[in-house]
Amino acid sequence: MELLPAIPILRIFSEDKAREFYLDFLGFTVDWEHRFEPTAPLYLQIRRGDLILHLSEHYGDATPGMSVFARVHGIDELHQELLAKNYPYARPGVDSVPWGREMQIADPFGNRLRFCQQMDT
Repeated sequence: MELLPAIPILRIFSEDKAREFYLDFLGFTVDWEHRFEPTAPLYLQIRRGDLILHLSEHYGDATPGMSVFARVHGIDELHQELLAKNYPYARPGVDSVPWGREMQIADPFGNRLRFCQQMDT
């Protein structure tokens, strides 16, 4: 038996805002997207490196206000990349926490992404 990495499902309410935040600002790319019909809610898979997320407009798929803990190497580089984009709705900082260095960013739907470069163990 083998357990594979989990894929968080995050609730979204606007395709345009989700694309602006996750693709344009955070630099994710779309692997695939699905709708049962043209006017149905969107469900898509995005990725950046090894981090995969599912975004869903479907009622009941997820609860707004989720947190995703994403381990990263090179938190300072990611931080500088995001600040250089001058995204008007987020100017994240990097904080020292007992387990490493962390940058928290809220998406437009109340979900929180916690990018963390953990201390060497």
